[in-house]
This record gives sequence, C-alpha cells and structure tokens, in this order.
Amino acid sequence: MDTSNHYEISTLFAQLGLDSDKESINQFLQNHHISGSIRLDEAPFWTSSQAAFLREAIEDDSDWAEAVDNLDSKLRH
Repeated sequence: MDTSNHYEISTLFAQLGLDSDKESINQFLQNHHISGSIRLDEAPFWTSSQAAFLREAIEDDSDWAEAVDNLDSKLRH
C-alpha cells in the first residue's frame, strides 16, 4: 500500500525522476517557466514519460493532481 504524501512538491519531483531537495526544486522553478495557454504537460522541458504522468494525473484526478496543480501554478509566476 502506497502511504506517501502525494501533496508534497518534493514527492512529485521524486516521482518525475528529478532531484527533490529544496535547493534543486527552487533551481528548477527559476529555470523553467510556462506562459499563455500552454498546458503543463506540453511544456518543452519534460520527457515524454514525465509529460504523460502529468497529463494522466490531471485527467484522472489522481492523488497527484493537487501537487501537479501546485507545480503548474509555480511555473507560471
């Protein structure tokens, strides 16, 4: 049984195969941005598997959806 907290952005980063410590997350957020009507999963910096995971998390309203929405918001500021 998966008991991890999917609401944490660090857990989402780990799930995406990215460094998930605070400094790495902050660096990622400084270096990557999304604008306009581009969907999060369509951003050019994701691998195809990362994009698929993000798309499915939102479409399926999975346990990850809240963390994915939070990431989307952070990448648009």
